[in-house]
Amino acid sequence: APKQSNLLLWTLDLKMMFSKIVPASVLIVSVPSEAWTPTFQQHRFSRNMNLKAAQNVVLSPSSEDQSAFDSLKVGSPRVHRYSREEDPDGGTEYIMWYHGRSKTQEEEMDNKLPPLTSGRIGRATSRNGLVWEKDTKGSASEDMVGVSLGLNTEEWWGFDTTHVGLGSVLLPMTTPAVLNEGGIYIMYFMGGNHEEQKVADLVNAELPEQMKERTIKGIGMKIGVAVSQDGVTFGRVEGDDPSGACIAPHNSKDPNAEKVPRGFPEEIYCAWPDVVVNPQGRKSEGFMMYYSTMTKDTKEKCIVRAISEDGFRWFKSDVVLRPDEEGFDAEGCARCCIIRNAEYDRASGKWEFTRGWTMYYDGASSEDKKHRIMQAESRDGKKWNKIGVVMDVGDVDSWDHKGVSSAHVIRLDDGTMRMYYQGEDESGNVKIGVSRLSDSGVWEREETAAFSLAG
Repeated sequence: APKQSNLLLWTLDLKMMFSKIVPASVLIVSVPSEAWTPTFQQHRFSRNMNLKAAQNVVLSPSSEDQSAFDSLKVGSPRVHRYSREEDPDGGTEYIMWYHGRSKTQEEEMDNKLPPLTSGRIGRATSRNGLVWEKDTKGSASEDMVGVSLGLNTEEWWGFDTTHVGLGSVLLPMTTPAVLNEGGIYIMYFMGGNHEEQKVADLVNAELPEQMKERTIKGIGMKIGVAVSQDGVTFGRVEGDDPSGACIAPHNSKDPNAEKVPRGFPEEIYCAWPDVVVNPQGRKSEGFMMYYSTMTKDTKEKCIVRAISEDGFRWFKSDVVLRPDEEGFDAEGCARCCIIRNAEYDRASGKWEFTRGWTMYYDGASSEDKKHRIMQAESRDGKKWNKIGVVMDVGDVDSWDHKGVSSAHVIRLDDGTMRMYYQGEDESGNVKIGVSRLSDSGVWEREETAAFSLAG
């Protein structure tokens, strides 16, 4: 498959194709690391259930194989659940895309990559959503085995030459729960290049003398789009930015800068894109993207909304979520994922869409510096009301005690919901775990019968 795809080949009525996607049994949700807190009532706070260490882990780094792309870290799980069009009675399948990083990649980049889990993007499959098997083959066209989207090795000027990270994936669905075998997958991802920035330019705090000249490589992230016919091999779609990105940090001094609303802040990076189809919106807002940014002047970590008619060309709208002065998000709001609201009809056994949207996203505390998964709600996708923490860090000595982030939520046929998320322990080890929404509306860590078959 080519590294870049001609956008004209994919000019179809994508809004119609994906308007049925946010499935009754699938619904996307993403989140990751940065911050927030409200004017909020704390409700539906997660319970740890005193699970023993790692009992709800579903995917771990391939530490036994140091040549694997994800031998050091894994993160940003995006899970979909569906049955196949040619075999609707064959049972449901689960697919997870995630990104990972190896020690080798960090060494090749002079140990200057941002302290994230991004690196390259791979996938795993499951029959029950709890026991997962990694795809160890991946795409033959990528730069490493087991990878669906790797580094851009063909264009040295590209925005994604040092690390890539997963944002979200839209699947072609003929009905809310049935995969269309003839459709295309659209992946939104982020990437960084070899440009280096001083750490001092990224923080407001005073740094120790030895840190003032230290630099980070690839922190000026941009957002790209890739398409696939099988969900394994993806081809990049060249965006309007000279680097190939579809969204780049706003720089008012750049003569090629895109048009933005009056007062829109300059940005250091654009990353962790989450895209939803907006079937009730105007044609120009048929697709909505929510991405994480850091403002250049204030160093605030915020969430921005962008809109698109076709899912490929994007226009920034406004900043929709900012950190509060105190509380769990005083360090910033980041890595969100949006789902369309729905209610479960027990009589029919189906989820029915209702008005409004729910956002799950990271909040980073200014007090303990830990990330927690938060929630906000909106009637129109533009104005959001913070609700509070819905998934707290794990107990002391647990695998996710240092932080929980990058949530992705799916709806199940029994009327419950499941959340996949990345967790970090006190030693910096990162894994992917799972929790389930109880009848009382509390997210509880879900014990798995077995661990991933692939590490």
